[in-house]
Amino acid sequence: MPAFRSAIAFLAFAIAAPALAALSPAEEKMTAAVEAGKARNLALLERMVNQNSGTLNLEGVEKVARMLRPEFEALGMEVRWIPMPETGRAGHLVATKAGSRGGKRLLLIGHLDTVFEPDSPFQRFSMEGDVARGPGVGDNKGGVLVILAALQAMQAAGTLKDAAIEVWLTGDEEDAGAPRSLARAGLVEAGRRSDVALDFEGLAQQDGADMGSIARRSSNTWELRTTGKGAHSSGIFREHVGDGAIFEMARIIAAFRTELPEPSLTFNIGLLAGGTTAELQAEGTRGVASGKSNIVPAVAVAQGDFRTLSNEQTQRVRAKMQAIVARNSPGTTAEIHFNEGYPPMAPTAGNRALLGALNAVNRDLGLPEMAELDPLRRGAGDIGFVAADVDGLVGLGAAGAGDHTDSERIRISSLWKQAKRAAILMSRLASEKR
Repeated sequence: MPAFRSAIAFLAFAIAAPALAALSPAEEKMTAAVEAGKARNLALLERMVNQNSGTLNLEGVEKVARMLRPEFEALGMEVRWIPMPETGRAGHLVATKAGSRGGKRLLLIGHLDTVFEPDSPFQRFSMEGDVARGPGVGDNKGGVLVILAALQAMQAAGTLKDAAIEVWLTGDEEDAGAPRSLARAGLVEAGRRSDVALDFEGLAQQDGADMGSIARRSSNTWELRTTGKGAHSSGIFREHVGDGAIFEMARIIAAFRTELPEPSLTFNIGLLAGGTTAELQAEGTRGVASGKSNIVPAVAVAQGDFRTLSNEQTQRVRAKMQAIVARNSPGTTAEIHFNEGYPPMAPTAGNRALLGALNAVNRDLGLPEMAELDPLRRGAGDIGFVAADVDGLVGLGAAGAGDHTDSERIRISSLWKQAKRAAILMSRLASEKR
């Protein structure tokens, strides 16, 4: 009888207990390979971070690409540098492997550039315990390292040989060249010939938990100009003078605030100038105006942005803004111009299925499952240019904080956790028939 009760108790425990990790022998080799490559890859990350590659430092961006070329070539990949003089940017590094089994074709996305130009005081890599600091250590050189470490692990386990993979490392993600349609033409085409897109920007966390990102919002910029009739202020609002340029600007901005709000949308006015004369300078980072308190202003100009979760929302918001701008006050004109933006990555069933596949990897690694991150917590990125054509995931890079500031940092241990996740996920996806 005691033995019988023991058996029943063991069975009940087995049913209630979570499933144990279930990695294949090849996947066990991948995790071991990531561990074995830690020292070498951390040294490579230090070299990359110590090479300034601010977007406008074209030579520096290309130097980082030259550091990476032999790393990809050692994996048996064909590597090419695509210079982009037409857009005023350095170029893109592309590494491809054709594969041979008819499995899903994977597009891996990262970037070489950072927001820190050569005149920034923040230039060097440093480590303390599990924390690494430096310009671009997380955004996005840590992510690039995760790509390499994952591919190296796949090679060690024999799963890279037949995988169809294309790596795109853009040289201008932080400040894309113009025209953007040309700057991202190659990436768009890569998305159209792929089945899955994986973006290696930073891993998002919430309350200490790793989060899965299946969406990110767009980034759209606009410039608004209003005009009025310059006259003595004693005549303002009269028929022969009208409201003036600044009141017309205020009307439009107030209408934006009350009429535009909807779920997943944010919008902002970042710079405004108005008076007898007004203009924006230094690529929209400075406004210059002149005028007097007793003169009705003749011109006003403002610049801002808005962010959406889908292309349909982008078009709807643009149409609303244009309609508001067209309702001119007496004696004024107004026009709004929209610049080329970063498209959104809408949440889709396909993206959600990929997060499910990643969570299967998490279960087999003995890691907690990742809940969906609210897309309002992510900015725009390069995966948006392919999101209309291919399912994808975001945030496969390192976990950290302080991006775009002189406190940018990552947890070094997250590099290896993310590399293991990515290697297993990519191996499984690449073995699935298209």
